[in-house]
Amino acid sequence: MNPYVMTPDMNGEGLHIGIVRARFNAEIGEAELQTCVDELATLGVDERDVMVVSVPGALELGVTLAQMAETFEFDALIALGAVIRGETYHFETVSNESAAAISRVALETGIPVANGVLTAYTEEQAQVRAADKGRDCARVAVEMANLVAALEPESDDDDDEDGDFEDDDEDEEDEDDEDDEKAKKEGRDD
Repeated sequence: MNPYVMTPDMNGEGLHIGIVRARFNAEIGEAELQTCVDELATLGVDERDVMVVSVPGALELGVTLAQMAETFEFDALIALGAVIRGETYHFETVSNESAAAISRVALETGIPVANGVLTAYTEEQAQVRAADKGRDCARVAVEMANLVAALEPESDDDDDEDGDFEDDDEDEEDEDDEDDEKAKKEGRDD
């Protein structure tokens, strides 16, 4: 058996990418953003096809991504930010809820979302990972945008709402002929 294996398509030409960056822990988010935008350019994404929006914190990422997915024409979205553990349970809440919201946007809209929200125990850990994470998110966004596009079914007749491939006018004519024959059998003259 020799299955067809799809290889990653890392060509960003013609793709439209939306980025939402959380401003909380701004230095880390800015480092992610810079390497992300640089990598998108390296992959061929035109800077005019990239929109960057900033929000106060990680919990605001989900609603903004959802709005972008519904309002604009994006091939992929990217969420950037950092959540650093403090002394309370708030870290878990923000980490878990922001990740769930980001995943939900992708699943509900079919638009890939690269999750670049770093969760770290210390600011130093987040700073060390920021540049790589931004770059990785750019690569994930381009690859997934191309994969989703490649997996979309092609249709010769997008206007065919009933799902069959027969001529709908012929179906109507067939129904009229059946009604006429039924009327003749019943002795009616319609």
